[in-house]
Amino acid sequence: MSRGDVLVLGAGMVGVCTAWHLRQQGFDVVLIDRGPPGAETSFGNAGLIQREAVEPYAFPRQWRKILAAALDQGVDIHYHLSALPALAPALWRYFRLSRPDRHALQSQAYSRLIACALDDHQPLIAQAGAEPLITRSGYRRVYRSQAAFDTAARDAQRLQHQYGLQVTVQDGAALALAEPTLRQPLAGAVLWSDAWSVQDPGDLVQAYARLYTHSGGALRLGDACSLQAQGTGWRVRTDDGAWLQAQHAVVALGPWSHALTSRLGYRLPLFAKRGYHQHYAAGDRLQLPLLDAERGYVLAPMRRGMRLTTGAEFAQLHAPATPVQIGRALAAARELVDLREPLDDPPWLGARPCTADMLPVMGPAPRHAGLWFNFGHAHQGFTLGPTAGRLLAAMMGGESAGIDMTPYLPARFV
Repeated sequence: MSRGDVLVLGAGMVGVCTAWHLRQQGFDVVLIDRGPPGAETSFGNAGLIQREAVEPYAFPRQWRKILAAALDQGVDIHYHLSALPALAPALWRYFRLSRPDRHALQSQAYSRLIACALDDHQPLIAQAGAEPLITRSGYRRVYRSQAAFDTAARDAQRLQHQYGLQVTVQDGAALALAEPTLRQPLAGAVLWSDAWSVQDPGDLVQAYARLYTHSGGALRLGDACSLQAQGTGWRVRTDDGAWLQAQHAVVALGPWSHALTSRLGYRLPLFAKRGYHQHYAAGDRLQLPLLDAERGYVLAPMRRGMRLTTGAEFAQLHAPATPVQIGRALAAARELVDLREPLDDPPWLGARPCTADMLPVMGPAPRHAGLWFNFGHAHQGFTLGPTAGRLLAAMMGGESAGIDMTPYLPARFV
């Protein structure tokens, strides 16, 4: 039996950053996962650190969008009919909390986290020697129709004034000059200059993990779902059959947090949005990552090639892959960019850990001493990992987090 102060379960961006910040607090930490750091959800995203993402993704309220999703006609949303009964309670709550007045309230709490993202990533990037992975030029949301572009331009100006973001609205001519490889004229784009792009998201998480182990933190392979109370603390089994025990345990398992917390008696309104990516050879490289806003996919230049990422698939977490969105997104993307043969097959599949109220779950578990939660960061776990880790480590160390943590506490669901 090995002992330590904290077991951190999950070696994605949130778990790695939580472990590192706890080491800075002086805790003896063991980081545990079934695989290497950054190999799951944190590996498969669009590689954006999104300072501009100050408002969480709301459930669509426009009947046309809801109808298109129900008919499974678009690129951005796909679902498994068999999964809907289990997902319905959380999705219904998500829909109700997405009404404009409530969404505005949730955005106030969400934006306070996003505002810290760049400042919290930067010291980790510098200390980990990860600067070659980072580009600080932003990304573009492009619009095919004039009506959608005009609406997006107005909303961008609102966000610019409300949150102090760096925004450039580009008409069709300006977009064509900025991205000359685009195959067809578009109505325009919004350039979000605050965002940073990462050439290999998994490599960035691994760089942070090396920084953690160099600080004296331990990294072990094990089954996080074997977590159980032991005396006044917690224990978990490693792959070699040994048990690790500590006074505290942090659940940072992303979409797998639901299974573990349910076993411990918590009924949290969690659900997963699955997503796919695939890399392609490209005739010409985009200058910046591109989100095709009216189709719902992202193209991001990466070390492995041009990464095509999809929107949300609503399905059971472990259901077989159904990458129909990749085919739809590829057809739409080839209208804009010369994408050639796929460089990896089959497409990668992952899942985003979401909550019905669109806010992460961070803080002490209400009914178990020494148990802490840090999950539910939805589309922005990659962006918010260092911030989430810093805030939870401050709470565990008895220090001020610097912001009111009430909106994110697990107790809000009990």
